[in-house]
Amino acid sequence: MRPPVPARPGRKRRGPAPKRAGPPAWSEPLDLLCARLGTTPQGLSQEQAEERLASGGPNTAEARHRRSLPVEILLRFGNPLVLVLLVACGVSAVVHDLTSSAIIAVIVLISVALDFVQEHRASNAAERLRGAVALRARVLRDGVERELPAVSLVPGDVVLLAAGSRVPADARLLASHELSVNESPLTGEPYPVEKAPAEVPADAPLAEVGNTVFAGTSVLGGTGRVLVFATGGDTEVGGIARSLEAPAASTAFERDTRHFSGMLMRLTVLMVLFVLLVNLTLERPLLESFLFAVALAVGLTPELLPMVVSVTLARGALRLANQGVIVKRLSAVHDLGCMDVLCTDKTGTLTEASIRLERHEDASCEQSERVLTWAYLNSHFATGLRSPMDEAILARALPCTEGWSKQDELPFDFERRRVSVLLEKAGRRVLVVKGAPEDLLSRCDAQEDADGTVRALDATARQGLQARVDALGEEGFRVLGVAWREGLLPGEPATLEDEARLVFAGFVAFLDPPKQSARPALAALAQAGIAVKVVTGDNARVAVHVCHELGLEVEDVLTGAEVALLDDPGLRARAGSTTVFARVSPAQKGRILRALRQRRHVVGYLGDGINDAPSLHEADVGISVEGAVDVAREAAALLLLRQELGVLHDGVLEGRRTFGNVMKYIRMGTSSNFGNMLSMAVASLVLPFLPMLPIQILLNNMLYDVSELAIPLDTVDAEQLEKPTRWDMRNVRLYMAVFGTLSSLFDAATFVVLLRVFHADAALFQTSWFMESLTTQVLVIFIIRTRGGPGRSPPSRWLLLSSLSMVMVANVLPFTPLGALFGFVSPPPVVLLSLAALVVLYLLCAALLNRGFLRRFGTA
Repeated sequence: MRPPVPARPGRKRRGPAPKRAGPPAWSEPLDLLCARLGTTPQGLSQEQAEERLASGGPNTAEARHRRSLPVEILLRFGNPLVLVLLVACGVSAVVHDLTSSAIIAVIVLISVALDFVQEHRASNAAERLRGAVALRARVLRDGVERELPAVSLVPGDVVLLAAGSRVPADARLLASHELSVNESPLTGEPYPVEKAPAEVPADAPLAEVGNTVFAGTSVLGGTGRVLVFATGGDTEVGGIARSLEAPAASTAFERDTRHFSGMLMRLTVLMVLFVLLVNLTLERPLLESFLFAVALAVGLTPELLPMVVSVTLARGALRLANQGVIVKRLSAVHDLGCMDVLCTDKTGTLTEASIRLERHEDASCEQSERVLTWAYLNSHFATGLRSPMDEAILARALPCTEGWSKQDELPFDFERRRVSVLLEKAGRRVLVVKGAPEDLLSRCDAQEDADGTVRALDATARQGLQARVDALGEEGFRVLGVAWREGLLPGEPATLEDEARLVFAGFVAFLDPPKQSARPALAALAQAGIAVKVVTGDNARVAVHVCHELGLEVEDVLTGAEVALLDDPGLRARAGSTTVFARVSPAQKGRILRALRQRRHVVGYLGDGINDAPSLHEADVGISVEGAVDVAREAAALLLLRQELGVLHDGVLEGRRTFGNVMKYIRMGTSSNFGNMLSMAVASLVLPFLPMLPIQILLNNMLYDVSELAIPLDTVDAEQLEKPTRWDMRNVRLYMAVFGTLSSLFDAATFVVLLRVFHADAALFQTSWFMESLTTQVLVIFIIRTRGGPGRSPPSRWLLLSSLSMVMVANVLPFTPLGALFGFVSPPPVVLLSLAALVVLYLLCAALLNRGFLRRFGTA
């Protein structure tokens, strides 16, 4: 067995987790470690594990820092606007304006409660979905193997690992068999590290700790039985996370919503300062001016935007779950709707993944049992993650292992693309190699004929064999080469250098028929504006054949060898027009995804293997399937419960529906709401009284917020689902300017009617404008929510109910005794008729303007 890959010279150990006093767990004798942990190599009892879980907490750093319910509620009061309102409440109480103080307090409580309840429900829904696909581990409890959530692991547990497993905690090896681990997330070393029970000094750097596996790393090959000694924040990865104390990187959607909120906040600050300056210059009462400015700030600020976004995304996630798509990261719902390029592997997505062995040919292209025998020996003795092709070989061939014993193995990796096993029988030592035929042929200098004769492999024969591989690929076959070598020294392990001067035995060819359900799904994705690109480690001809069978038009093909010759600008230029990327390594997949993203595409990646995990991280939307290996499931943002592209298409439509509903809130905040607040600020310049009392503005804002709570439940135009949608801040600003201006013009018309026609006093003016302002603010949602008018795309009944009920409250309140507390009076019928006429005229103009804006500039 080869020693672990040494650390680079001068490399320092990074961010270790806090440890108990004494030597690290990897240097303790195993019997002492078991005694200290109070366990045995057979693991804990269920009762012991439950006690330790209750006292030590779950195996996750995040869970330990989760805030309690009271703390979550109190944090809502730390919002700057809420603090300003609380100050205003206190000032009102000090000057004995108890009515205003009480109303402000009630409004603050209602606002905080709405925000908390909605976001808490959204967070719980997302947590339930994440729990459904949480990392699981094979654990020995009461001496019996069980599959449990990784968060339930405790120190003293014994865990079983296999290829494809994600290591769930820091653990000491009890036993292993050809165990190979990728520790790059922890040490930064890119090479696989072999692990085995052995003595390790206490001062060894992490890269040389060969008897321990660490949380966050992944198993590439082999098996192991390990004893957990650290979980959660006590692991090496947990210590690094604590030492960094850096928040997770924002997604594009989060950055866009933050930019929008920041834009409105800057406008708010400017408007508030302007209003305060004007009112102080006009020597109006300081308290009244302050409360008016605060009320304007509340009316302008999109304080509901985080809640609307969270609830809308959570609602979309729940609907996706009903369609077979589990969402692990809420913002991925939006990203899925924005996706315009989908990169996918071929096997299992475009094909049935029911691989059958169809041919086993020798070097003369004749069916050969000898080739099948060599392939069987390789597949039978190889450890690690067994591929579907191995299963097909083992199912097709008769057992032929009698007398053979395994001496060593060179596990499969995605750079070599082959696996070798060193076997011995009656003193004969043979290295049997199986892998990608083009790579294998380059390492052969002889070939085996049908009668077992070995002769030199010249250039002409090599070209003929490569032509046969190409011909099989064009027929849709996936081909593996089989070769062998004798003459290795007795007792010596196999090395990579031994995979040379091989004798080429022949081919094994497999057929994986195209998945017929993929044809309509590919057509639907194309119609939805999503370009599908096949990124595979398979032969180019096989991939192209499958694409043609499914009706996917192939523009261009790039192989891994060609990708290696391209620099980043060159790959970026070719990536847009390329449909099939074949024979690519995991690192090349990452380069391809980066090139597409640099072309301003929103890229999704669908994969389920160990080699797909880096690409799932690299993509804007990482998508995997329920049956994927642990590392792929953990890296993905979305999990498909069925490996069908049709399910993904449904998810794309749901993502676009979710984004459409978020944009409705954005358009509401940038149309009549902004226009009304602007009008109010300007009106304070010319009126001898405030255009609306501060309490009336706060009430207006609260009723307006309640009317918007049903936006996440609304329907969306079919046109909005036809193509990818993305934020366009320029369009948002233009929308604000156009519709804010329209709203302000009608506000000015309302002022003229009230002051010039009806000679309204302060109370009548404020009451009438409150009614008109809230009615237009709320009802405009039925205009701007659709491209084709309210009758073309009917709103949901919940949006109808929430909006119309708030309009009714605003227009009935002035005629009730409660209205007097807010300074309202009962407007005469003629005023009401005039206001109704203005509202109808405004909505008609808004509908025409909305249609013209969308036709000219597109969706904001």
